[in-house]
Formats: sequence, C-alpha cells, structure tokens
Amino acid sequence: MKNTKVAFFDAKPYDIITFDDANRDYKFNIKYFKNKLNPDTMIQSSGYDVVCAFVNDQLNKEVIDFLYENNIKLIALRCAGYNNVDLKEVYKKIHVVRVPAYSPHAVAEHAAALILTLNRKTHRAYFRTHDNNFNIDGLLGFDLYNKTAGVIGTGQIGKIIVEILRGFGMNVIAYNPFIEEDAAKKLNFKYVDLDTLYKESDIITLHCPLNKETFHIINKESIGKMKDNVMIINTGRGRLINTKDLIAGLKNHKIGYAGLDVYEEESDYFFEDFSSKIIDDDILARLLTFPNVLITSHQAFFTKEALKSIAETTIQNIKDFYTDQKIINEICYMCEGKKCLKKETGRCF
Repeated sequence: MKNTKVAFFDAKPYDIITFDDANRDYKFNIKYFKNKLNPDTMIQSSGYDVVCAFVNDQLNKEVIDFLYENNIKLIALRCAGYNNVDLKEVYKKIHVVRVPAYSPHAVAEHAAALILTLNRKTHRAYFRTHDNNFNIDGLLGFDLYNKTAGVIGTGQIGKIIVEILRGFGMNVIAYNPFIEEDAAKKLNFKYVDLDTLYKESDIITLHCPLNKETFHIINKESIGKMKDNVMIINTGRGRLINTKDLIAGLKNHKIGYAGLDVYEEESDYFFEDFSSKIIDDDILARLLTFPNVLITSHQAFFTKEALKSIAETTIQNIKDFYTDQKIINEICYMCEGKKCLKKETGRCF
C-alpha cells in the first residue's frame, strides 16, 4: 500500500502541509502538481495509481478515458461536490470517492459572515478608517432581528445556517426536496415551496448541491418573484446562479446585495493571484464593480479544522480502497437515482 502512487492536482502550499501530515502513517507516494487536471495536463498522471482532484479539475470523457487507459484505479476527490466528474463515463472504469462532510460549520459560518459584512458594510468601513475617514454616511444597515431568511437546501450546512440565523432572531423558512419535520421542529423553522421562499425572504442563502434540478435555480424568473432589495448568498456552487440575470437584478435594484463565494466560471481565476493582471472575464469584472456585491474566492471551507478533515478523509478513502475495505464515501452513476450495489458489495461495481 505504501508504494501506491498518487498524482495530486491543483496543489497549494496549505494542501501539501496538511496532506503530508495526514499521510505520515500511511506513506503513500504523493506527487504534488500545481496545475489543474484537464485535457492539457492529464499526461502528468501517467504512471500513477490514484488521481487526487479538487473542485476545478476537469474529469470529463477525454480525461477519464486517458486515466482509464493509463491504469488509474481511483479518483479521490478532496471535496464534497462532484459536478466536475462525468459519472456516467467513469462508471465501471474507475472508482470515485469524495469527502462528503469536512466542516459544515465552516461553510455555514462563512455564509453568515457574508450576510453580516454586506449588511453592516464592515469591509468598506475598514478601508475608510485606515484612510482616516470616520464618516459613516453610506454604511447604513438593517436589523436582522425579525427579518425572514430563506434557506435553499437543508443538509448539514443548511441546518447549521438555520441555527445561526435563528440565533439572530430571524424567522427562517426553507426549501428542500426531502422534508425533515423533526429537524424543522427542533430548529424552529418552516418548510415552504420555492415560490413562497422567493416571495417572503429578505435574505436567500443557497446550500444545495448542483444538479439538473438546481442548475440556475436563481434566474430571471425566480428573481422576479423576490422582494425588492433582497440579499442573495451563495456558498454552494457557482452555477446555482445565472450570473447574467443576477447582474440584471443588481442593475435594476431588485437585488440589494449579493454575497458570492463561488462563481459560474471561477476555475480560471479562483485560488490564483491576478492582482497585477487584467481580468478578461467581462462578467466577473462587472460583478466586481458593484459596491453591494461581496466576492470571496471559494474560501468558505477554508478553516484549519476543515483542511485537517479533508486530508484525513481522503487518505482514509485511498487506504480503504487498497485494503479491500468497504468504501463508504464512493459516488457513482448508479448512486445517482438508480439501484446502488454498495449495500451488497460495499463498492459501486
């Protein structure tokens, strides 16, 4: 097992530190590559047994075929989402594992930070006072108390943000395909349909996975149903929002605030330094011009606890695969709405 060779793509300094620490007892042979995995870089995986990928690595048909032809046995995602993997193409070729939960508190707390920062404009106040400007004109906020928050998605992260917002004295309504009445009763929130959530919410925060049903769940039509001056928060996946429609809503003042930790076309920009370069993405550049838009660079997950959990779970996933253990974190095409073999075999195929 210790001779297992892992090609680790899109590696950052903090990844190397946490994974080297988690790998100390397992001694997998990890090679860290700075570049993202895509058709141009997939050749770097030649000679390896495992590919470790992140949110902006491309695992489309071309890449999957190359990995399969070069005897890659496992794709170890070090993230919860898997919308960048063509599960249909990879099925019965390469096993795929992920980290389903690393620190739901980290993501929920970041969503709350975006809400508070946008509302009370503390980011703008910081720069003013550092320029010896103590004028508070233009920094007016509103009480969260007794306002209505709409939470789309009540998985682990969604339920934690409900607790946080209830702590502010907010009324919380939520939408989820699967209703958890016990959770709603315990946390004191109410399930509603999407139209009701759009209509009644002062703040809408997205905590749902990206799939065919949720792709562009925030769009021109849904924005039109919302309250004037609504705040929209997205710490999920960029393509939950149609960005062009978001910009139109900001321009006509239907949307009063937008806090985005993710962006539809983020893969070319997020996690990288463009401070001395021009951003060629006109939509992203336009978003950055709005004073009522706050963009962070996919950092909601970025806490010490989350990084440690991601590394430990990923290493454990690889160990389980190579010691013929049941792979509890496997995801595959058959799990996406069809009969899953894991109950019988412990593996998807």
